[in-house]
Amino acid sequence: MKHFLNTILALAGVTLLSSCGNQIGSSTGGYKCTAYAPNNPAAVRVKVSTSTQHIYVMEGDRLLMAVQGCVGASGATGSGNYSIIEKIKDKRRVSQPDAGYPMAYWCAWKPAYGFHEGFVHPYPRTHGCIRLHREAAARFYALVRIGTPVNIASSQPEDATHGRTVRKLDQSRDPDPPREVMMASSWFKDPAGPLLIKQ
Repeated sequence: MKHFLNTILALAGVTLLSSCGNQIGSSTGGYKCTAYAPNNPAAVRVKVSTSTQHIYVMEGDRLLMAVQGCVGASGATGSGNYSIIEKIKDKRRVSQPDAGYPMAYWCAWKPAYGFHEGFVHPYPRTHGCIRLHREAAARFYALVRIGTPVNIASSQPEDATHGRTVRKLDQSRDPDPPREVMMASSWFKDPAGPLLIKQ
């Protein structure tokens, strides 16, 4: 009986950790993301599965966060081993069209390619960047640092384990917030509550 209860508690923990998003199709309210603080920030690494659009943040074999993102269309995100080379919380688009559009929580793995806040679609849609829901982007930004390794591949071993519990998100029909809201400095305010949970 004790073994059975321990198994149930372990499964509940995995479900809680991977429950980034409990409201499909909504970019506001309801979508919450759980991320655990690493014991050793130097041991954190990021693994991206382009076939599933899942992003896994790991510390050794320990899962810190697992979320759905939105990768590049037609393989534009590419694959390979990289590291985080730049972090800018309040980054905005500088090129046209739509200069000034917020790309909050920017974490680049190579020039002009980064993880950042943006609408998450259920299919690859970006020009190469990896977009994350705001709740996930803020926590991702808190988890990584300059030099954090990033592996991007068509699949990851975690797809068969942690990937099954990643909540699906579809923001493809969500309208852009009003322009004045996006252009305000308050856009870059962190989501409420602690970004990382200590264990």
